[in-house]
Amino acid sequence: MPTVRLNINGREHVVENVDASTPLLWVLRDHLDLTGTKYGCGKSLCGTCTVHVGGNAVRSCTLPVTSVVGRPIKTIEGLAGPDGRLHPLQQAWIDHDVPQCGYCQAGQIMSAAALLEKNPQPTDADIDAAMAGNLCRCATYVRIRAAIHSAAAKLAAMHGGAPIPAAAAAIAAADAVKGAHTCACESSTELSKAAIGAAQGGVA
Repeated sequence: MPTVRLNINGREHVVENVDASTPLLWVLRDHLDLTGTKYGCGKSLCGTCTVHVGGNAVRSCTLPVTSVVGRPIKTIEGLAGPDGRLHPLQQAWIDHDVPQCGYCQAGQIMSAAALLEKNPQPTDADIDAAMAGNLCRCATYVRIRAAIHSAAAKLAAMHGGAPIPAAAAAIAAADAVKGAHTCACESSTELSKAAIGAAQGGVA
């Protein structure tokens, strides 16, 4: 079996004795202990396993590892800054209490990050289109949209821009339902923080 060299989160990794057809997901989890990326469906249908390859959001559960050799890969573990400061999206996820069970959230955040890289000021329609392939069994879609708008506004402020008016409406809509329990596992801020930590690899 071949040896592959992968550029993941800015670091070079050498993975030995891996079958060429092994999905990237299992190399990340089983060979490199990067367990923030989760297994969901195994068929690229749910978005749970989303990572970035060459800046694009891709489903790692069906992507052969040999197809990404020589291309930059980013996982949820690499989204925070080098000083450990959370990415604005991760902070927005906490601020808006997005996670409930938290299982899909690494994939949700990675898809959102890819969107904001390409479209720093997305509309509701832009967000819905970009996130359509990421399923959330807890149905926190309103909060996800609001968190993305919040992160976009923060990034715009950091770069001297201004958020679009639609962002305020989306955030207000999410705040309006924030106190409503949509399932028995509704999150608190502390649970949100724990879920973000798990998504970064703290829990397998």
